[in-house]
Formats: sequence, C-alpha cells, structure tokens
Amino acid sequence: MAKKIESHDATGRRKTAVARVSLTSGSGKVTVNGRAFENYFPVEDHRIQVLQPFTVTEQTDRFDVKAKVTGGGPHGQATAVRHGIARALLLTDANHRVALRSQGLLTRDSRKRERKKYGQPGARKRFQFSKR
Repeated sequence: MAKKIESHDATGRRKTAVARVSLTSGSGKVTVNGRAFENYFPVEDHRIQVLQPFTVTEQTDRFDVKAKVTGGGPHGQATAVRHGIARALLLTDANHRVALRSQGLLTRDSRKRERKKYGQPGARKRFQFSKR
C-alpha cells in the first residue's frame, strides 16, 4: 500500500489572478504551472514576494510547493501565489496566524482594474473639452 502524503491546499487571489497552491512536506522545492520557480518568475522581486510567507514564519526548507496559476500578469500571479502559500501555512499550524497577519499576508488585496465607461476613452479619462 502506498504511503499517504499529507498536503495542505489553499487558494490565493489578486486582481484577476487565481493560484491553487498545494504544500507538502519536503525540501523547499517550488514549482509553478509545472515549471521551475526561477524560470516562471524571472524577476527577483517576484521570487522574494512568493517566498515571503516562508521567511516570515521561518519555514524556509520544510515544504514543497506546487502552484497552478491562471489569469493576470506576472505581479498579480506572484502575489496570488504568496496569498495561497500564506493560507496553506496557516492550515499546517494555526500559531503562524499572528506573524502572517502582521505582515498583511492573509489579507486578499481586492483592488481591481476599473472598467471603461461608455462615451469615454478610458475609465477616468475624458475627451478634451472644446468650448466652440
């Protein structure tokens, strides 16, 4: 009989990006959409942002992360994965709540793009006013 591997699954969101994150005990390997973490997020700031929940809770090399991300751009996807990892870490140990909450990692950033209004070139921009 195969040994059952315990995993903790969570969902992270930001803008239009949605990340389904699965944490399993391991050596700290991170894969995003089946690709290596370093290849998927080539920008250093995004990689730091994704790993922030581990550094805050001092769990850097205890878990392997598998993430599936859809929608949004690179920044939104990175913060969605970060949100998902933070929520999954909370499932592993409820004592991490204070540390994660103080850094704002459990709060979903609900800001979204404002829709374009009809009769205007953009969401806020107006056509140039002409008196005559």
